[in-house]
Amino acid sequence: MSKIGIAVVGFGYWGPNLVRNFRASPEFDVRFIVESKPNAQANARTRFPEVETSADYDAVLADDGVHAVAIATPTATHFPLAKAALEAGKHVLIEKPITSSAHEAQVLIAMAAERGLTLMVDHTFIYTSAVNLIREKIKSDELGELYYYDSTRINLGLFQADVNVLWDLAVHDVSILMYLIDKKPTKVSAHGIAHVNGHPENTAYMSLFYSDDFIAHINVNWLSPIKTRQTLIGGEKKMIVFNDLEPTEKVKIYENGINLNVDEETSDKLKIGYRLGDIHVPHLETTEALAVMAGHFASSIKEKSEPKTSGQMGLEIVEVLEAATQSMQRSGEPIEVGGVN
Repeated sequence: MSKIGIAVVGFGYWGPNLVRNFRASPEFDVRFIVESKPNAQANARTRFPEVETSADYDAVLADDGVHAVAIATPTATHFPLAKAALEAGKHVLIEKPITSSAHEAQVLIAMAAERGLTLMVDHTFIYTSAVNLIREKIKSDELGELYYYDSTRINLGLFQADVNVLWDLAVHDVSILMYLIDKKPTKVSAHGIAHVNGHPENTAYMSLFYSDDFIAHINVNWLSPIKTRQTLIGGEKKMIVFNDLEPTEKVKIYENGINLNVDEETSDKLKIGYRLGDIHVPHLETTEALAVMAGHFASSIKEKSEPKTSGQMGLEIVEVLEAATQSMQRSGEPIEVGGVN
């Protein structure tokens, strides 16, 4: 296989970004843009006149020149579209989250494995230089024992009709967490409110609990007057501030923390001392994350290797989101991850 023929399904918010990056990649040949809405079709033809636009998904899947599909449609449609593609022998990339339920994700994983096809989820942050640098710092023990992860991911809109704000925004933090610390939470507690009748929760707070003393808290909101994308990661030795909206200094490493010493006078009490040090701003590569993701998708297909953001990872993230949704329905009751019923 020289170039991988790919069809991008959906030309709404995210589809144009996928088309642009796949067209820029030497590994791909964008054969089709699949879109059923007339306005979106017209937009696709205007922006990418050299790519054929089609509303006939079945015909596109029947084309032998199409080896893979990238699905950028509403979450509720992910499962049937991906299932049809796998049945047609196509490799599949799915926009986050992989599916609307863990069961659907399990079905897709099994189908891909049976057919020897690549199933990958576009958890874009995993392919950013910022998140990969933070992972390196954690893995090298530069931060020491991790204490907490605290994220604020808020803005005004975009309101989603088929998923709540956790599935739309907190999904990013859940994927980042799994990638950074290589472990799943044991329980999840969440509170959320729907302020617009007929729509899912637009404001939510989620806490993730682990088997050790590490804890994570995520604040997500579609009703904020400002856009914030800031994450704090506290460690025993150092702490990190990750501000994704910063144009250049996205990651700052603080040599701050606390020192615990036994009080010599009482010998049975701990004295807490505060440690203030330098701030380090590391250099980050400027390659667009989607370009990195596209290259990884290509190598996973050609080398028949497991993607970093595999179907299995997508499943584990959906299990967390399902538990969080059930917790919201039960007024914040902690729910065991993977034990939703």
